[in-house]
Amino acid sequence: MGKIKYTLWLMMMMVFCSPSSGATFSDESLHYVISYKWGLIHKDAGDATLSLRNHGNEYMIKLTGKTKPWADNFYQVRDTLLGRVKKDGLRPVAYTKIAHEKGKYSRDDISYSHAGKVVGGAAKRIRQQKDGSLKVTEKQLTGSGDVYDMLSVFYFIRQIDYSKLQKGEEVSATVFSGSKVETITIRCVGTETIKLRDKSKREAYHIKFKFTTAGKKKSSDDIDTWISTDSSHIPLLVVGSLPVGQVKCYYVGGK
Repeated sequence: MGKIKYTLWLMMMMVFCSPSSGATFSDESLHYVISYKWGLIHKDAGDATLSLRNHGNEYMIKLTGKTKPWADNFYQVRDTLLGRVKKDGLRPVAYTKIAHEKGKYSRDDISYSHAGKVVGGAAKRIRQQKDGSLKVTEKQLTGSGDVYDMLSVFYFIRQIDYSKLQKGEEVSATVFSGSKVETITIRCVGTETIKLRDKSKREAYHIKFKFTTAGKKKSSDDIDTWISTDSSHIPLLVVGSLPVGQVKCYYVGGK
């Protein structure tokens, strides 16, 4: 169950070479449907919405995700992620994940500090115990260079100029994930034409990404993503494998 939960969480985040420093984002709300496929079973399992609002020199970002009623019987999810990001360099200021999963409450908070190329993250975690009590732990995270969280990294991926990447070229960044420091590695596969949920066809950049912890140990299997080739770089389709079956995240509208 742990691997399934983690893979679904990563896909909802994405549900997402050198970055183009001039990239900016307008106010938007992007809607996604998450489906589960195993053999002849192919059912919509959840919905997710990612929204961004311009607020002075910062972006205010919000991601909500929830499972469908039938999926609630197996593993109910009601998650909300909140982020504040400086427009200059997409530098995270604060990140919060509030989760109600399988009847339990949890919360992650990260406050960022920047000193040159060194980035610090004061991480606070709250976990509901079996007896209903809340356990609080705190940890200091440290990274260097490009550092993001599981929300702001979505926009890092979207601002990359894929037209300038060579097939197979990779780019990496550091991600503060709860109380862990991980590395995301993005590899360009090429340009492809894909079919969307409404049967329409779109040209998209096909990329693969993976998360690894210290020692290059994988946190999840590789995840395939197709990003629109227009200037908005909207993730149109995300596909990931589970121990049993496959999960697909479809873009169904927004902006």
